[in-house]
Amino acid sequence: MQNKEGYEMQSRLNDSYQVDEKKRWFQKWWPSNVPHNIDFKEKTLNQMLDEQVEKYPDQNLIWFLDTWVSYRQFQDYVKRFATALIDLGIKKGDVIAIHLPNCIQYVVAYYAITRIGAIANGINPTYQPMEILHQFDIVKPKMLIAYDALYKTCINPIIENSSVEMVIYTNLADLAQMFGTKKVLGKFLKKIPTGKCDFENAIKFKDLLKTEPRDSDINVKIDVKKDPATYIMTGGTTGLPKAAVLTHFNVVSNAEQCKQWLGGEITGIGNIGILPLFHSFAHTVVMNTTVAIGGWMMLFATPPSQDELCELIEKLPCSEGLVYAAAEILFIKLAELRHLKRRYPGVMGKLRLCISSAGPLHKQVRDAFIENTGGRIVEAYGLSEASPAVSAGNLFGDSPVGVIGMPFPGTEWGIFHAEDFSKGPICLGNPEDANFGIENTGEICICGPQLMKGYLNQPEETADALIEYDGKIWLLTGDIGFMNEDGTVEIRDRKKQLIKYKGFSVFPKEVEELLMKHTDILEVAVSGLPHDEYGEVIKAWVSIRDDSDLSPRSIKEWANENMAHYKVPQHIAIIGDLPKNVIGKVQRRALQINDPIWKEKYGETI
Repeated sequence: MQNKEGYEMQSRLNDSYQVDEKKRWFQKWWPSNVPHNIDFKEKTLNQMLDEQVEKYPDQNLIWFLDTWVSYRQFQDYVKRFATALIDLGIKKGDVIAIHLPNCIQYVVAYYAITRIGAIANGINPTYQPMEILHQFDIVKPKMLIAYDALYKTCINPIIENSSVEMVIYTNLADLAQMFGTKKVLGKFLKKIPTGKCDFENAIKFKDLLKTEPRDSDINVKIDVKKDPATYIMTGGTTGLPKAAVLTHFNVVSNAEQCKQWLGGEITGIGNIGILPLFHSFAHTVVMNTTVAIGGWMMLFATPPSQDELCELIEKLPCSEGLVYAAAEILFIKLAELRHLKRRYPGVMGKLRLCISSAGPLHKQVRDAFIENTGGRIVEAYGLSEASPAVSAGNLFGDSPVGVIGMPFPGTEWGIFHAEDFSKGPICLGNPEDANFGIENTGEICICGPQLMKGYLNQPEETADALIEYDGKIWLLTGDIGFMNEDGTVEIRDRKKQLIKYKGFSVFPKEVEELLMKHTDILEVAVSGLPHDEYGEVIKAWVSIRDDSDLSPRSIKEWANENMAHYKVPQHIAIIGDLPKNVIGKVQRRALQINDPIWKEKYGETI
């Protein structure tokens, strides 16, 4: 059960999501075709789905392994699976974990689980057994939906020590086999690994789809502002993982916000789903937003090559264009695909609604992507605690580089004192505000209908993250930044990753961006290492072009010529690809804690 304080906070939050119009007076970058405010309807995820099925029954919703699923067929799958869950004893409030890569079954399971008031919890398919068990310990799932090929190595070693009572297992090709041609089967089945699930209480996913749907059993009464739809894991890169509790109102509102930002309902538009659906970004921007805009999602269990992606864009019905939400690294690959225009002319101009997240979008990447693809790309910002979408650049006009755009309709943001929230805001963007610019840096805080109820069973962490100010609930993001006079916000860095060198405050992100201006540097990660005299010193891990002869010494010389002395890294290491998580976000922490200087100070177990 979520703590009482979380319920009360969310109730007050849901009554205050409308943004005061005066806060928009300065926002010259606001898209002209996007409304400032939205009347957020109180509906469940499946009410949103059913509305779209009513409008677009025979249109396609999902493409996967050359298999198409229409809105009507998808709704039938969901109702059958939901009825089967009821028959298996799943009740409102039960947690069901989903350990699947992107596939049709993932989306079916998510909507079936939420249809009956149960709670969906996605698991990273790359997790090792102990990581999965740790997540099980947090969310306490009653049932697991598992990928058969991963069961033996990832689930079998830990399931007896978990709360899981039932396992539903499936293979990625199961639904492709149900509707695919012999050509499809021959092409894919040999490449897709399979496995056995020997859990005593295990059932095939496909068998459950034979259940006759019973609307009378699956139309469960749900309080959209109180009842959770999903637990999204967060905090794994900066601390111990936590489960953000997101209600139906949270996730449906965020899908509506994304829909409006993309220009409203766009029937038949495609949405490229390479990012894993267990992650908050893909959960909303790929899965739920596709339903909200009346589009279809192109799902991939593993990232395709850039050539394969381009071939599919030319082959599949993309006349309405494509939404593509990804990390910068995936856009870099398309930007540097030199034969794209010559070999795949049909791709040009179709990538018209591209959103880069999980890190900054650099100008050179944006410009090269636009030149090579004829697409349109902007930077977005979000957090799992905010369902996750908070802001993005203008997809239909000018959008400055280096800022995180404008807040989505119904979302407010402000800059608050980072060390003492009780001092109130530094800048809220009101007409009377004067505290704009870098000298007024503080913690970025947000308010809106997409904010979580709180962290599951962690009242102290919830109280630290959700704070009341002026009758509204604000989320402390942990990101440090400032507001410009035009209403855009610039991130300096994470609060906990600030480097203190000789009394100077150094933002790793700023050092990374400065070093990235060197034409031979491809990627940079910067972090602080302990130092007895200086407090911390700066280290940069750098990836360079294959034909470059850069050395740590030459990089340092260049940095001394182009950066303030206190921002120049004392240590520089040239390495290959930087470590990244499954959505392409560079993992500074992994580099930091594995550095010899760090290990000498703190040991191997930090």
